[in-house]
Amino acid sequence: MVEARLRVIYGDTDQMGVVYYANYFRYFEFARSEYFRARGGSYREVEKEGFLLPVIEASCRYKASARYDDVLLIRPTVSELRHASLTFTYEVFREGDSPSLLCTGRTVHACVGRDGKPRRMPELLTRFFEEVR
Repeated sequence: MVEARLRVIYGDTDQMGVVYYANYFRYFEFARSEYFRARGGSYREVEKEGFLLPVIEASCRYKASARYDDVLLIRPTVSELRHASLTFTYEVFREGDSPSLLCTGRTVHACVGRDGKPRRMPELLTRFFEEVR
């Protein structure tokens, strides 16, 4: 299981002192990067090989608010791997004595070449997603 941790900075909060809703999508992106690193690679490696994984669908279901200085624990998982796309799911927790689930999310990514056309998922990518096979 991959876990990414980050501390909420003041600039991530809104006038009410809670994390602005759209910032969770940035946290998902951070967790995806950490996912690749935990698997022994990086998204930069994927790009160097001429493959891109643009987000084609994104959703987030909010359950509780994160606030300034909270430490968040984000668990990214690849829940579906297809020939030319993949789906990440996320759980975001506030770290502490009794971690609480703040939100769940999902992003769907197409596998495309630099020309923007769909490509079959290369072995370079599928090796990162062993748990889905």
